[in-house]
Amino acid sequence: MVGDVGRAPGGPRELGRSGVRVPPLGLGCAPLANLYEAVPEERALDTVRAAFDTGLTYMDTAPHYGVGLSEERLGRVLAGRDRAAYTLSTKVGRRLRPRAPGEPVQADGFADTPDRVREWDFTRDGIRATLESSLERLGVDALDIVYLHDPEDHIREVYETGFAALAELKREKLVKAIGFGMNHSDLLARFVADFDVDVVLCAGRWTLLERTAYDDLLPVCERRGTSVVVGGVYNSGLLADPAPGARYDYRQAPPELLARARRLAEVCAEFRVPLRAAALRFPFGHPAVAAAVVGCASPAEVRDNAELFTHDIPPELWQALVRRGLLDDDIPLPV
Repeated sequence: MVGDVGRAPGGPRELGRSGVRVPPLGLGCAPLANLYEAVPEERALDTVRAAFDTGLTYMDTAPHYGVGLSEERLGRVLAGRDRAAYTLSTKVGRRLRPRAPGEPVQADGFADTPDRVREWDFTRDGIRATLESSLERLGVDALDIVYLHDPEDHIREVYETGFAALAELKREKLVKAIGFGMNHSDLLARFVADFDVDVVLCAGRWTLLERTAYDDLLPVCERRGTSVVVGGVYNSGLLADPAPGARYDYRQAPPELLARARRLAEVCAEFRVPLRAAALRFPFGHPAVAAAVVGCASPAEVRDNAELFTHDIPPELWQALVRRGLLDDDIPLPV
C-alpha cells in the first residue's frame, strides 16, 4: 500500500552512527526546479505534499538544482510543518550569487530559473555561507544531512578545506550527518576510506544495469560503517522505460544497454513485476544501502513510485535474472 513506504523494506535506517534515520524511499528534489522542462509552481508544491502523504519523508535537494529554486519551492511546503516529521539533506560546494548584467545564464539542464549563477567554493567560509543561504531558502534552522556535491574536479580542495569545514559544522551540531554526493563511486570509495563519513549519496552506480559501486564503494562502506543512499536507480530513465531514445547517464542509451534493459523488462514481466519496481528494490540487496531517492515532477509520479516500491517481488525473479546472465552471480540479491 502507498502509505507503507516508511516501513518497507526493513523500515527506517540509521545513517552510519549519526542518529539520523531515513525511510527507505525518499524524494529527489531536482525535478522541482524545472529539470529539463518547466514545472508549474503549484504542481511542484503538490509533489512535495504528495511525498508527505505517501511516506517519502526524506527529501534531498541542493543549491545547484535550479540555482536555488528547488530549495525555495521545497521550503514553501515545509513552512509550518513539524521539523521532526521529515529528514532533510542539501549540498555544498556550489555557492550562488546574483547574475551580473551581461553575464551568461547558467542553465545546466534547468529551465526558467532565478537570475543567479553558481560558483565552485570548497573553502570554509564558502561552505558556511552556502549552508546559511540554503537554510534561508528552505526556511529551517538546521539540516539533518549535508553532502559535498560533485567534487570530482576539486579533490585537492576537499582534502585541504572542504571536508574539514563540513566536519566542523557537525562538531558544532549545526548538521547531524555529513558525507559526499556524486556519481563517481571510485572517488566516493576513496573519500570514505580517508574521512569519517556518515553517508554517501551515490547516483547511477548501483543499479540493475550498473555494478561499479559494488566493486569499489560498497565494500569500504560496509567495512567503515558508512551508509549509502542510492540515487539514479533508473539510470536517467532507461530502467523506467527502455524505449528507443531513452536516456542512460543523461545521454541517449547505447544500443547494447537498451537491449539489456529490454531483456530485464521481459523477465520481470514473466513474474508480473514492473521493471521499475525491480529497479527500485534491487539496491537493497546490499547491507550498506539505507535508502534510495527518486526524482519526481508530479504528485502522480510520487504515488506511482511509492506503489512500485511496495510491489511484491518473488525471490524467483532475482534468481531468474542471474540464471539468464542479466545479473552476475556474485551480486547480493534483495530479500
